[in-house]
Amino acid sequence: QVQLVESGGGLVQPGGSLRLSCAASGFRFDLYGIGWFRQAPGKEREGVSCITASDGSTYYADSVKGRFTISRDNGENTVSLQIDSLKPKDTAVYYCAAENPSNYAWGCMLLDSRGMDYWGNGTQVTVTS
Repeated sequence: QVQLVESGGGLVQPGGSLRLSCAASGFRFDLYGIGWFRQAPGKEREGVSCITASDGSTYYADSVKGRFTISRDNGENTVSLQIDSLKPKDTAVYYCAAENPSNYAWGCMLLDSRGMDYWGNGTQVTVTS
């Protein structure tokens, strides 16, 4: 059974940091690109960051470059998203998602949710003073 479980969300003040984790099971984790997406109330889901399986290339939305860092541990089947310098506009539910290798990483490279096959249930990040 495929599972993606996010953790690490919470309530933080602007300028603070969080580290989100995504634990995967039930599929060949090392072959899948893993991305983070977020959805704020009343807004569409948007791609935040992604890391490929083949060479660990990383991709970031312009809005988070320099503040977010994605990494993966294939031995532990986990992907982390370090979020620094949080802003109120980062408030959203954050989801991790896995992209089938047959997609040749286009979903990851374009941060496009349509390229993702498996999804977690999300973790809430709230940034407020």
